[in-house]
Parts: sequence; structure tokens; C-alpha cells
Amino acid sequence: METELRTITPPADQSEVDRPLLKDETACSKTQNLVDFSNQSIEEMEKKCAAFVRHDVYGRLGRGKLPLVEKFLLGLGLVFLLPIRVMSGMIVLFTYYVICRVCTAFLSTDVEEDFAHMGGWRREVIVRSGRFLSRLMLIVFGFYWISENIRNKKHDQNDETTSGNESKDLALTGAIVSNHVSYMDILYHMSSSFPSFVAKSSVADLPFVGIISKCLGCVYVKRESKSADFRGVSGIVNQRIREASENKLAPRILLFPEGTTTNGDYLLPFKSGAFLAGAPVLPVLLRYPYQRLSPAWDLISGARHLVLLLCQFVNYIQVTHLPAYHPSDEERQDPKLYAENVRKLMAHEGNLIVSDIGLEEKWAYMNALNGFFSQS
Repeated sequence: METELRTITPPADQSEVDRPLLKDETACSKTQNLVDFSNQSIEEMEKKCAAFVRHDVYGRLGRGKLPLVEKFLLGLGLVFLLPIRVMSGMIVLFTYYVICRVCTAFLSTDVEEDFAHMGGWRREVIVRSGRFLSRLMLIVFGFYWISENIRNKKHDQNDETTSGNESKDLALTGAIVSNHVSYMDILYHMSSSFPSFVAKSSVADLPFVGIISKCLGCVYVKRESKSADFRGVSGIVNQRIREASENKLAPRILLFPEGTTTNGDYLLPFKSGAFLAGAPVLPVLLRYPYQRLSPAWDLISGARHLVLLLCQFVNYIQVTHLPAYHPSDEERQDPKLYAENVRKLMAHEGNLIVSDIGLEEKWAYMNALNGFFSQS
């Protein structure tokens, strides 16, 4: 889809274009010190960090005072839903683990991601069972229905009756570009298109999950590594993107160019490393409507959020698939322009608020909130 967004001024410093997809945590921790909220009230911080503010009944960091009705519903969920869903989730996970073990038996590989390039019946079984069991896992989490809209390229209308356009666009693109709201994002994309994604190298060694991530074709990154290693990861990712854009049988890669999660109402700046390949991308927008607990994983701890989410009776997700975005010659030569134009398009189509803050502000805001709760 050719864009008409051409008014963005190209960056003065082109060296930024070559930055890695992920930042070194050491460097990130240094930049975090530049964001100082020590002299500001919670309300003032939340105005600046609105993209990370929770608005659900559980409040900041999931530690707000609950009304009596919510305490009762949470109690029911803890007693009845949580045990059943945990057991069901473990069964689904173990089932797929066994399938991946069987399909990769007697295969040797020196490269961790090579399982994604398997062919024949092995790949067919892994993909089909993976999509089915991912959808089953979403049901375990209470996502019984998923509202999916596929934007019509010519008429800009929603098409909810067929996924033909999406499949055709997916075959022409090397990467899926999505906003990042929750860890549930990955489960949805696995159930929809079963893409590869970038993950920490430690994921490959996790019980059960490790072999599954290899079958997905994850690109592993060592967050403690030096910048040269990160540029190597960026090169692998963009090589995979080019390969997928030229070969419809090659696995697509899923990218969250914001680099972190938000509360679902905002869109943060995109990292340009995901657009270095200059290949077409498929933008996907995710939203999680809620009444009690927001499925957004912004600042709340992972364990607390997981338990609360499993105790919620019903969860909702709305997905909008935009047409494939084909970059212009100017955008291919300027990845930052390409990234910003895709971001503007997604913000417009998803009715999202564009924010200029990032991970540094998120960490500073979270540290301030933790200090507030430790003193109260």
C-alpha cells in the first residue's frame, strides 16, 4: 500500500539508522538516570507517562483498593477459575511440547533458529498444531471470541467474512508489525499466522518453552552483549525479512517496533532497525477492551497480572489487519522515515494517541510508583 505520508523531515544523523533492534540493558540503565521524577507528584508524572497509566479497577501497579464486589469476584476466580485454567494451560503447553519433540526428533542443527526452516510434514504439523493450540490457550485465558477486522485495500472498508486478503498480503510481506500491549499479543499472533519473533537467548533454555521457541524460529539476542552483537541480531532479522518477502514458504517475523508495552491507548516511537530491509510489512493493531482488569501488561508485575487475568471470567481482544504497506523508494533509503510513516498510519487507523516517550520514562515512572507504595 503506497503511502501519502511524505512530509516527515529525514533525520540529520543517519548513524541512528544502523542502531540494533534491541538496546543494551547497561546503556539503557544509564539513560534511565536522565529521567528524574523525584520532584514531581504522581499526578504530574502520569500526565507525562500517560501511555503507561492503568485505568482499570485494580489501579496503579495492580495494587489499588478494590470495591467489595470486585473482591467477591476475585475470590470466586481464585477458588474456581484459577486451578482449572492453570491445569488446562499446562496440558496445552505439554501437548505442544510433545508435538515439537516428535517433529524435531533426529534433526541436528548448529543454529538455534534452524527448526523454522524445516519442510514437509514436520513443518506442516508444527504450524497447524501450533496455531490450533495457541487459539486453545487463548480460550483458557478467557478470550472466547476474537473480533477481527480486515481492512479492504481499495475501499477502506472492514471485511469480516474472509481472510483471503490477509493471507494474500501476508504472502507478499516479510514482517508483521504490531503494537505491543500484552504478553497475550504473542499468543494471538501464533494462533493467526505463527510468525517468528525476537527473544532473549535465555528463552531457548527454558523447560518446554525452549523447544517451542526454536520451532517458531525465534531470533535470540543476549541483552548483556556488546553493541556489535546487537547489530548482528539486526542483520539476522533483516535477512529473515528479505527472505520471507521473496519466498512465501519462509517464516514471517513478528516485530514490536515500540520496544515495550503500553496501556493500549498510545503508540510509542518506532525503532527503525525493523525497517532496514526495506521490504513490505503487514501492520496489525491489537486492542483489549475491558470492564474490570485490563489485559495490558504495562507496569504491573508479571506474576500478579497473570493471576488476575486468569481469575477474570471473560477477556476480549479486537484485531485490525491493515493492508500490506509497500515502502516508496524514499522510504527504502530512509528507514526512519519508513518507520515513522507506518507508525502514523497505524495510529490513524487504530485511533491511537501518538506519544514521544519511551522505555526510559517507563522505568522512571515505575520506580517512582514503587517508591510511593513502599512509603505508604
